Amino acid sequence: MSFGLIYTGVVLVLMTLALVKEFVKPAFVVFSALILLTLGGVIDLQEAFSGFSNSGMLTVAILYVVSASLQSSEIMEGLVSFFLRGSRKQSALSYLKLMFPISFVSAFVNNTPVVAALVPIVKKWARLNGIAPSKLLIPVSYAAILGGICTLIGTSTNLVVHGMMIQKGMEGFGFFEITKLGLPVAVFGILLMSFLGAKLLPDRRDIIQELGENTREFVAEMKVTREYPYIGKTITQAGLRHLKGLFLFQVERAGEIIAPVSPDERILVGDRLFFTGLPETIVELQRVPGLEVVKDSEFDLSNYDSDRVKLYEAVVSSSSGLVGKNVRESNFRKVYDAVILAIHRSGERVRKKVGDIVIKPGDTLLLLAKDGFDKKWYNRSDFSLVSKSVEVYSKPRWKTILAIAIFAAMIVVATLKILPILLAAALAAILMVVLGIVSPEKARDSIDLNVLLVIACSFGIGRAVENSGLAGIIAKGVIGGLSMFGTVGILAGIYFLASVYTELITNNAAAAIMFPVAYSAATFSGVDPRPFMLVLAIGASASFATPIGYQTNLIVYGPGGYKFKDFLKSGIIMNVSVGIFVVVIATLMFY
Repeated sequence: MSFGLIYTGVVLVLMTLALVKEFVKPAFVVFSALILLTLGGVIDLQEAFSGFSNSGMLTVAILYVVSASLQSSEIMEGLVSFFLRGSRKQSALSYLKLMFPISFVSAFVNNTPVVAALVPIVKKWARLNGIAPSKLLIPVSYAAILGGICTLIGTSTNLVVHGMMIQKGMEGFGFFEITKLGLPVAVFGILLMSFLGAKLLPDRRDIIQELGENTREFVAEMKVTREYPYIGKTITQAGLRHLKGLFLFQVERAGEIIAPVSPDERILVGDRLFFTGLPETIVELQRVPGLEVVKDSEFDLSNYDSDRVKLYEAVVSSSSGLVGKNVRESNFRKVYDAVILAIHRSGERVRKKVGDIVIKPGDTLLLLAKDGFDKKWYNRSDFSLVSKSVEVYSKPRWKTILAIAIFAAMIVVATLKILPILLAAALAAILMVVLGIVSPEKARDSIDLNVLLVIACSFGIGRAVENSGLAGIIAKGVIGGLSMFGTVGILAGIYFLASVYTELITNNAAAAIMFPVAYSAATFSGVDPRPFMLVLAIGASASFATPIGYQTNLIVYGPGGYKFKDFLKSGIIMNVSVGIFVVVIATLMFY
């Protein structure tokens, strides 16, 4: 054995142990391994840092900006709300309604930012419907993983393999080339999880759910306009009777107060509806067509841009000039350049018209104000505390439509090969920023440098595995041990090696390290390596059994209140079942 072979093996073992033990961040571990391999002479400087200019890595970076633009346009929240409406329990149907739309979005938007955006949305929906988030968040991650394997841009793993194919002199993946294998695999995986999810997943509720939803209620007032779709319908028919996190306690009609509100009371134009509820539920109310919080010339509450206007909570101090005045008399809009959406008073349910509420010390005001309101008023005597409230993404409707149009054009241009995927994505990202769909600051913050560093370093590590001869040895071992089963056995070996390695380290590192192994196995077997690359891309993404193998699993780990064993319980079944299905389908398709 040569020094390079032994040295590379030792570095990879140390890297794997450090990643499994989580001593430091994966990016630091992988970068350190790259430097050690360079110092050991296994790769030169050009090979070590070739990944930093690789088109696959750069495409991932740019797609983060595109994903942030779509997130800001509320597309994902709208999809979740639309497909989950009417679901009140964990059934196979409810999981299907949750997972299929997420998979569809994840096929076209990099799945890591998709899950990051969906976690608060799904948690909020779960809380409002009395369902434990732990029953939903692992399926969200799995759906994103399965959707990601359906197109070139669905996951960074596909782009890593695509980039390494180009480096090897092969033609990279077409936009939908992986779809012919990825789509049936995704459908199979979603169906499997949908029927097993309710039995396998834990039922853990967060502290807020355990304590109840009425720990901090605000009161808000809504006016019914002609655009409201339920005019003439009863409170029950309009769905306002049993709202989770909201309580309709009063209706004002032509100066007359109707309280308590009968479920058979019909809604008329001009009615003023008074609700108490949680901040996020009250904010959702102002999005309902035909329900107006307040008319304001500068703040269009149903169509505001959340990059410029934010939600804040301000606690009134005892020395504030607001104390003793009602909201209408306070001239709040003119003085503070903000709009009061709702008011919370600890220990007391305020049952008055918002404008008539007399402000007391300790009242918490839910405000819509220009970005920077907290910095401007934090040290003033008017408020004892000013903080940002719930994060609610909102964009004017025309920006949402424009974001979808630009994204669709990007896919068409890349699919028809009018432009390479890198240039198509870059052009889309530039347009998103220039047209104000996403702010430059949010675009910058959306880029996960740690993930990009892991991807860039993985190319150099993959080259070291090839240069040292380690790839050939592993490939011959796989062929020697599984060749008796023919091509199907070798495909199975490649898939499960990639899948197991992904569970131990990151998906991108696993793809990069296994690429030369898969290529060598195809070469030694005398078969077309392209199907091997497809199976490798899916195997390196098929991380269901641990939270550390794939970033989407890690994203839901904490918010779902999961333990490591929760992933093992559902993930091992998924890994094995999906793996068998992939190998069988790939063999039938290509051999």
